[in-house]
Amino acid sequence: MKKKKKKIIIGLTGQIACGKGVIKKFLIEKYKASDYRFSTILRDTLSRLDIEQSRKNMQKISIILRKSFGEDVLAKAMANDAKEDKDDFIVIDGIRRMADIKYLRKVKGFFLVSVEADKKIRHERVVKRNENPGDNKKTFAQFLNDEKQETELEIPKVMKKADFIIDNNGTWEELWKQIHQLVKKIN
Repeated sequence: MKKKKKKIIIGLTGQIACGKGVIKKFLIEKYKASDYRFSTILRDTLSRLDIEQSRKNMQKISIILRKSFGEDVLAKAMANDAKEDKDDFIVIDGIRRMADIKYLRKVKGFFLVSVEADKKIRHERVVKRNENPGDNKKTFAQFLNDEKQETELEIPKVMKKADFIIDNNGTWEELWKQIHQLVKKIN
């Protein structure tokens, strides 16, 4: 009888444009991880309602859902998806609330990883990637204001609860090395 591999669920937390998406992409490509992102639920909802998928609208719908159905409504959906996934390696991007980790920590094999990067570097990344409408013209002051929005306020608290920290201020090679070391420690 073939021994079942233990399930690994890496939850990524960090402030806007710290590199969570890049790390997630690397884990998917290199380790064949399944991909989950909190904002996917929000983007799907906005798309279904034919509402623009802007950062502001995702923040609004997140607040509405949590106030109506509980702070952990998105975490419950995410945890259920991760538990049901047949893959042994899962990466969840965008953990930003204490209610999220409280619920996800109950899932066997879950590890919280904080991704850290300098504010100026993160602002440059927001402008360059232009993920949401208007990001390519965002000033540093506007970027800092984005971090003061209700949906972003708990992230520093969540980051302090991390099992592991990745410093994303260096080179690509330094980042990849940290990710490989992280996976090795978890295994």
